[in-house]
Order: sequence, then structure tokens, then C-alpha cells
Amino acid sequence: MLSTFTRSLPQLVSRTSIRSFSRSHIIMSSPYTVVATDKAPAAIGPYVQAVKYNGLIYASGSIPLDPVSMEVVQGGIEEQTAQVFKNVSAVLSASNATPASVLKTTVFLKSMNDFVAFNKIYADFFGETKPARSCVEVARLPKDVLVEIEFVAVEGK
Repeated sequence: MLSTFTRSLPQLVSRTSIRSFSRSHIIMSSPYTVVATDKAPAAIGPYVQAVKYNGLIYASGSIPLDPVSMEVVQGGIEEQTAQVFKNVSAVLSASNATPASVLKTTVFLKSMNDFVAFNKIYADFFGETKPARSCVEVARLPKDVLVEIEFVAVEGK
């Protein structure tokens, strides 16, 4: 992988500095901790709900699955968004964090026509806290849901 990586960089960077960079910055200096809770849906693929590393929490995307039945909740964007935030809350709680701990969210919507309705629920969830956010429309989401949210948060705030 390193040779592929080095071939793609401009010639201004030497192979020696790339090797040194890769050893000191790409390889983690300490292991991460997996976050898992039965209060949020189990991962439906080869990933985990979240990981903690160096005081930060990196959450996988959360979709509107009921954690007990593992079925998509019935309803439109409001019901699905509400379930996603229940799942996000469960992962935050299991991570020793709160909505105020969230630094950044990435939101995937099936349709930007749902943005206004989604945004109201999003604003209610975060209250006065306003994390950085990206919001994009996508062609398709897992299980054909209408919304998916991932986040990065700081531990213990």
C-alpha cells in the first residue's frame, strides 16, 4: 500500500519523508475502544456503532432502525429522524457523552425536499448546541431509509 501511496503524491515529497510520515502519523499509537450498546441497533455489516480514540468518539452512520426489532420505523421523515436521534442518543450515552459533546455531524438525506422537516427535529435535538454539519442528498441509503446521521464527538462533556 505504501508504494501505491507514494506513487500518487507529487514528486516534491521524498519517499523517505513519506515512510517517516506513515510510520508516525498513519499507524495509531494506542488502540481504540469499541462502543457498543443494545439501546441502539446493532451494526448490520462489518463495522461497529462507534469507536473512542484520544478523547474523541467516531460514530458510524445511524439509520432509523428500532433496536429491538431491527426493522425500519414506520412513517415519513419526521418519524425516521426521531428514531435516528434516539439511536444517536443511545450511542452518545454509551460513550459517556451528550448532544453538547457533538463536534460534527454528517447527514445523508434521501431527498432535500425533506430538509425543512428534518432540520426542525435536528434543531430540537441539539438545542443551543450547534455542531458543525454537512448535509447531502444521496441516491440511496441502507434499507431504503430516508435519513442517516454520523457524528464525531468529544468524550465526557
